[in-house]
Amino acid sequence: MFITAFVAVALLQASIVWSSAFDDAGVIAPGGRPSERPNHAIAPYKTGKPLVPSPERNKTCIIQSHGNGLDDSDHILSAIHECNPGGHVVFQKNQTYTVGTALDLTFLRSIDLDIQGTIVFSNDTDYWQANSFNQTFQNATTFFQLGGSDVNVYGGGTLDGNGQVWYDLYAEDIYILRPILFGTIGLHGGRIEDLNLRYSPQWYNLVANSSNVVFSNIDIAGGSRSKNPAKNTDGWDTYRSSHIVIQNSHIDNGDDCVSFKPNSTDIVVQNLICNGSHGISVGSLGQYIGEVDIVKNIYVYNITLSNATSGARIKVWPGISSALSGDLQGGGGSGAVSNITYDGMKISNVDYAIEITQCYGQKNRTLCEQFPSNLTISSVNLRNFYGKTSEKYDPLVGSLICSSPSVCGNITISDVNVTSPSGTNLYECGNIDGIDKMVDCMEK
Repeated sequence: MFITAFVAVALLQASIVWSSAFDDAGVIAPGGRPSERPNHAIAPYKTGKPLVPSPERNKTCIIQSHGNGLDDSDHILSAIHECNPGGHVVFQKNQTYTVGTALDLTFLRSIDLDIQGTIVFSNDTDYWQANSFNQTFQNATTFFQLGGSDVNVYGGGTLDGNGQVWYDLYAEDIYILRPILFGTIGLHGGRIEDLNLRYSPQWYNLVANSSNVVFSNIDIAGGSRSKNPAKNTDGWDTYRSSHIVIQNSHIDNGDDCVSFKPNSTDIVVQNLICNGSHGISVGSLGQYIGEVDIVKNIYVYNITLSNATSGARIKVWPGISSALSGDLQGGGGSGAVSNITYDGMKISNVDYAIEITQCYGQKNRTLCEQFPSNLTISSVNLRNFYGKTSEKYDPLVGSLICSSPSVCGNITISDVNVTSPSGTNLYECGNIDGIDKMVDCMEK
């Protein structure tokens, strides 16, 4: 069952040490000192809507761990309830907190969560499949959901998703529900900064139904230690969210570095180092019949990408149902992609520098063209790319394939100096008017 406020009061005294708890010398106890709020500058680009500064907090709650791997969810929730609103909650340095209960934290107001220690989610896969929070899109679930207003999370600590057990379980059953490590759900005004995210079972971050949130100085890493790979470990996925900044971070993962899912608008992604990813992706979109997917006003700046499948990628399902895999299928949805800019990308050993497709999940290109996408692509600008692709598609350095020129156009590519290992700069092209004037298209 989910821990609720009813449990919090009874457990309060056991879980919290106040900021007034000093040692005999009158100095705050070691490990319980609050961090200074970082507030990294949002630069060089902003979303156009200023983030309202957070006021000083007026209370401090310091969480004690049970230790010995016991579930600390009761102590965590008690401290948060006591310091919400207006307080500062400290996860102490050099302490490990185990979370074995789904935490609904969507009630937060004017609070700082100062994670100096390590939070580890339990490896009880049966419990989490039954009790994690269903986020409706693509069977996404989360260990916890953090939302509300004026929330800051920082401290230099670590969240560990205990992913290995999930990687091995997914290899046996692709239909299991693997929780996302960090769920920013319904947060309006907040900053997530100076954190280490490790071994997520699936995506590392889902930002859903949120606005005016900044992610800065986030370090993401964690692969499989067995023969079973860590799959679908996107760095960030935004969904039904606006005015989001993701910046100044290092991502070492096995899927999209950042992915803009349906109804992501007014988003800036800048100054990232991505290794082992599937690139910075718009989509996938148009997956569900009857759904209208909008992605617009996206600015991606100064990205370093290495050992990846794609650099800049836009992926849209066709107008007919198709299946990419057993647990990922769809097509026939509608919507629009517009005003998308990729400005500055350094690539190394990337399969495709640029990939645009309206045939996502459909291997039969003839069938895709017979049933063009119901989702349009327009006003896309890609510029200032340089580097070298991998050998995988040599002599090609990119793929630019739409289902029909009537639903895909106004795409501009300039100052892209990317070559294949053999020295070519050819693209696979199809159904985009004027593309052959901007890039060298391989003859069919």
